[in-house]
Amino acid sequence: MYVLLVASAFNSLTQRVHAELRDHGHRVAVELALPGVSLADAVRGHRPDLVLAPMLRTALPEEVWAAHTCLVVHPGPVGDRGPSSLDRAVQDGEVRWGVTVLQANAEMDAGDVWASAECPLPPLGKSDLYRGEIADAALEAVLLAVERFASGTYVPRPQESGHARPLLRQEDRRIDWQRDTTDDVLRTLRAADSQPGVRDDLLGGEWYLHGGHREEQLRGRPGELLATRDGALCRATADGAVWIPELRARRLPGGPAAPKLPATLALADRLPPLPEVPAPPHSGPDGAHHRTWSEIGYHEEGQAGFLSFSFPGGAMSTAHCRRLLDAYRTALTRPTTVLVLGGGRDFFSNGIHLGVIEAAADPAEESWANINAMNDLAEAVLTTTDRLVVSALGGNAAAGGAMLALAADEVWCRSGVVLNPSYRLMGLHGSEYWTYTLPRRVGPALADRLTTEALPLSATAAHGLGLVDRTVSCAPGDFSRETQRLAARLAALPATASRIAGKKAARERDEAVRPLAAHREAELAPMRRTFFDPDAPYHALRRAFVRKERPVATPLHLRASSARPPAVTGLAASDAAPGPDCC
Repeated sequence: MYVLLVASAFNSLTQRVHAELRDHGHRVAVELALPGVSLADAVRGHRPDLVLAPMLRTALPEEVWAAHTCLVVHPGPVGDRGPSSLDRAVQDGEVRWGVTVLQANAEMDAGDVWASAECPLPPLGKSDLYRGEIADAALEAVLLAVERFASGTYVPRPQESGHARPLLRQEDRRIDWQRDTTDDVLRTLRAADSQPGVRDDLLGGEWYLHGGHREEQLRGRPGELLATRDGALCRATADGAVWIPELRARRLPGGPAAPKLPATLALADRLPPLPEVPAPPHSGPDGAHHRTWSEIGYHEEGQAGFLSFSFPGGAMSTAHCRRLLDAYRTALTRPTTVLVLGGGRDFFSNGIHLGVIEAAADPAEESWANINAMNDLAEAVLTTTDRLVVSALGGNAAAGGAMLALAADEVWCRSGVVLNPSYRLMGLHGSEYWTYTLPRRVGPALADRLTTEALPLSATAAHGLGLVDRTVSCAPGDFSRETQRLAARLAALPATASRIAGKKAARERDEAVRPLAAHREAELAPMRRTFFDPDAPYHALRRAFVRKERPVATPLHLRASSARPPAVTGLAASDAAPGPDCC
């Protein structure tokens, strides 16, 4: 069947729907709903069997839904209506939620229901939930709805009742630092993650706060800034404190959107002297766990070590890479047989931090520093020969982040992961030793295809191509536990010792054929030329991505229908959960 996806952006859910529909044998193409572009004319040109809207901020025109069956994915249970459905669910502390696939008609979110699915809603950020529990429920409902439509016999059921809730505006998101408890503040911050953020007054300026994590020990006067940690800011609430990882400056009238940045970097010289409070070890040699927020953590279970990390949006700045490399080198001093890299529930990595680069005094120099820091990290993984290294992807990976994962001996993915091993959409040749790691997994021809095409790849498809060694079917919150179980079993296998013994010899053989330094030099030469050429497309593409500028037309590679065998994509155009941008 030919399915046309209509979306406001090619975001994470749209990519996953695109990939999984192709896995099921459907032809799939995309049209973006853009200002000044006739969506009716675009849809008419495709002549699809079905129109599906995974993420749409505006209503479908009557010309479209009157001529075609149009199914809309709404991130709320049956009867829930409105543009801030998931935001309100998180802010209200709902513990169960759902996704509804309904037919578009004249009233927003009020059409007949083709399928629905329920899901838990753990106390986490909206964007994390959107890529996790909500995405899983959405795919369950979408695949069922498409199957029902293809049957030609299913009659969708009308909504007997519904409750339309208004847009959640900034005045509804305000934090009262003098009165709000930590739980109140966290719900407000999580409901605005990653868009639109929570507007707040701080140090004489207006900022949008992004992300929020509980602090277990630090205390102070409500509203007081208490400490920093790895770029994040700790602020006291009425009964405790929270960590805020990122800030974004308010957009000036007529100006571009500012990038989200590590909080201390955004504040720069506005920030008063505050203590830098490092996180205690996630667990010590005695196995005692310490509960506090940190972007990087380490613990051990028997002969398996687990180096976890979670950076906002999956973006890894120069500082992120260097901190993770330091932690990796420390982990190598431990007497483990298997070292698991990652294992969290959200993004593994999306490569270099385009926001930090855009905000730098010299973006070319920061780009160069960032890509070299990513390469240093990948090289450390590639040259580890005294234990097995596993990349555990509980969330999506793109561009250099996907290539970082391939540096490990094995790659494990949660079944809902979308991989994007392509740099092309950012105008880059790519690095992180992909010219070494990718061909040895999939062969030169497919490696070339995966880095030049730009369509999403599901974990299942990646496994079929040899890009991934294992897929793990589990809920997002269970991936870490499943990874620990599998890693412990791997460490105990008799064959693991012989695999480790053979790693050093294999690395020496490969080094003799072509040294890693030669791969790095060949990859970085075109990257350097691009970074330091002010006319290179990379700079305009980066700026547009960071500022969330909409394209003037749907990119050609999305408009062309595709089916199996699948290819791959570059970075998502926008990875926010749905809903109008209130900034």
